[in-house]
Amino acid sequence: MKGYFNEKIETMPRDELDALVDARIKYTVNYAFQNSPFYRKWFKENNINVSDIESHEDLRELPIITGQTIREKQPPETDKFEFKCKGSEIFTIHETSGTSGTPKAFFLTWDDWNRYAEKYARSFTSQGFGEGDRVVVCASYGMNVGANTMTLAAQKIGMTIIPEGKCTFPVRIIRSYEPTGIVGSIFKFLRLAKRMEAEGIKPQESSIKRLIAGGESFAEESRQYLEEIWEVPVYNTYGSTEGTMCGECHKKVGLHVPEDLVHLDVYNPQLKDFVDEGECGRIVLTTLIPEGERTGTLLLNYDTEDTTVVVSREKCPCGRTHMRIMNPQREAETAWIAGSPFNRVDVERGVFQRDNMDYLTGEYEAFIYGDEMETTLRVNMECEDPENCDKDMIEDNFIKSFLEFKPSLQQAHEDGSFNMSFNFTGPRGLEFYKVRGRPKRLVDRR
Repeated sequence: MKGYFNEKIETMPRDELDALVDARIKYTVNYAFQNSPFYRKWFKENNINVSDIESHEDLRELPIITGQTIREKQPPETDKFEFKCKGSEIFTIHETSGTSGTPKAFFLTWDDWNRYAEKYARSFTSQGFGEGDRVVVCASYGMNVGANTMTLAAQKIGMTIIPEGKCTFPVRIIRSYEPTGIVGSIFKFLRLAKRMEAEGIKPQESSIKRLIAGGESFAEESRQYLEEIWEVPVYNTYGSTEGTMCGECHKKVGLHVPEDLVHLDVYNPQLKDFVDEGECGRIVLTTLIPEGERTGTLLLNYDTEDTTVVVSREKCPCGRTHMRIMNPQREAETAWIAGSPFNRVDVERGVFQRDNMDYLTGEYEAFIYGDEMETTLRVNMECEDPENCDKDMIEDNFIKSFLEFKPSLQQAHEDGSFNMSFNFTGPRGLEFYKVRGRPKRLVDRR
């Protein structure tokens, strides 16, 4: 492995790192008071004395804000973008995808871009990328920040970027430019592998040395299957326009949070309190600004509506000291049955049980039907050959995996109030193929 991008910061002893974080919290809160129209009013309305906010513990005492808060403080709801900081030279303007409502606007200075790029540069380096690598980016170059941030990060570490934007690029790109890595998603990589094989290129014999999976959460089983198909390591990243950008190192024991640039905490909205290490909750982030730098949009105690667990704040086997979190999951992809939550990733885990993959392509979709008395989860799975598919084995494997850590659902399944049904289709027989855009794999139709 090629070491560190910023060794001094990435390996900083915990006590020094905590002190640096506290100093940046203090500076960021003061910056918000002086430059953010929204936060200046917010501090006053909540009777917050800015000079009292000096540490991580103080930050926890502040109210939580949400994406809805941002939408309510920008056009068309208001005349101005109240989260836009005054006195900052805005370099670019961006919007979130808008999948959960009106897109949220973000204004980025060049300082913001450098911080964003630093986060990705650390991730790339921790995964073994460096000078001489050539990476195909299959993320959108547009109002989202991800692809552009990776491109800036590549410049910082001497990588070459092939900015395809989509994973439907011609297979000749692999032949002609011999990329050593690809950034995409689990399903994009599986589809690409099939296209390569159809054109006479075995993925495991190609120039690819590692894959970076981002953009959506995934089951460990699907990652393992992908690694089997490509015979290269698959690393995880998590990022957002809001500026999270966490990355898994080559040890694959959790995603490192760049704590000096992003303050991340985990919050339980039911308990209205932050949770301890090892407990699940929503990611609440605060963008940290180094003293003397500027930002176009900052966030304090922002509820991302993604859930995770803090794995550890101890030193990682890779030598990095920044905290590690589990692969975040979208709360929008979580459903409740019989008082028990489950996520789309739980469905994916059931599909990608290894024996199942001798028959399945990995593509799936799931629908929830019913009422308070009886609920059914219908899972549709795509087969290579539906006529020669061991459906009973696949169903048994799915049910065992899905119910393994869900005692409430296990009981509901046994008493008949929760049922599972399965449908097997041939290639391109799933419903989502008929709909444009990213497939919605878990749909609640109750």
